Amino acid sequence: MNIYLMTDMEGCAGMLNHDDWVLPAGRYYDKGRQILTEEANAVISGFFDSGATRVLVADGHGAGGIDPLLLDPRAELLRGWPDCIYPLGLDPSFDAVAWVGQHAKAGTDYSHITHTGWFNCIDDSVNGHSIGEYGAVALCARELGIPSIFAGGEAALAAEVEALTPGAVTVAVKRGLKKDGLDHLTTDEYRAAKLSAIHLSHTEACRLLQTGAAQALQRLKTQPASFRYVSIQPPYVRTTRLRADAKQPARTDRYEHPDSFIGLMNTPYLKR
Repeated sequence: MNIYLMTDMEGCAGMLNHDDWVLPAGRYYDKGRQILTEEANAVISGFFDSGATRVLVADGHGAGGIDPLLLDPRAELLRGWPDCIYPLGLDPSFDAVAWVGQHAKAGTDYSHITHTGWFNCIDDSVNGHSIGEYGAVALCARELGIPSIFAGGEAALAAEVEALTPGAVTVAVKRGLKKDGLDHLTTDEYRAAKLSAIHLSHTEACRLLQTGAAQALQRLKTQPASFRYVSIQPPYVRTTRLRADAKQPARTDRYEHPDSFIGLMNTPYLKR
């Protein structure tokens, strides 16, 4: 079975804050890359344990998060998208899509390093369904007929996953401690607002991720119909509410596409 594994950094256990751990200038960026890569390796192992024949790891963190020297040699690594931004290298040859290191979307209570794309986003919605970075990839997979089977990351992500992709297996490796309701904050204020969490140990996080990934692929083999998507029908309308920052005031962007979610997600880039 051919598995696509999307990675991010902020949802990993041990990423204690944003600027020190996930930015290239951060004090602990190299350690952050090691943490993510080892969490990814745990998921990769779980998939191969359950019969995967190929795992493509997509490095989805903005500055890059996977350390190629530490990545499981059985996996392949994708960095940079071959065509338009979306569907991020996905195509119908994949049997399933999965995530590791994923954080919850902007506005989520009890989430950590909370954002969608960047900290200036208040909410991103398609046809009234609020989506984050998880949802953007998952709904691309839906359009391509690929099931979303597994997501590892923070605890607040689990409810987001279940709402959008019922049946997907989730593994929580940390939990945020602060409610949200912070739409009034500026970008910089929101960036600093959600930095408290309780983390599992790295060893325990990797153990749970490996077990969960194996369970997800086994379920795909035996109960493929258990993986589902929320019903979102065309035409598609995307509404993105953005905070004020030092460069521009708060605003709302609106995009439309008559029949393709993937086309909808690419519309902002085509207009540049």
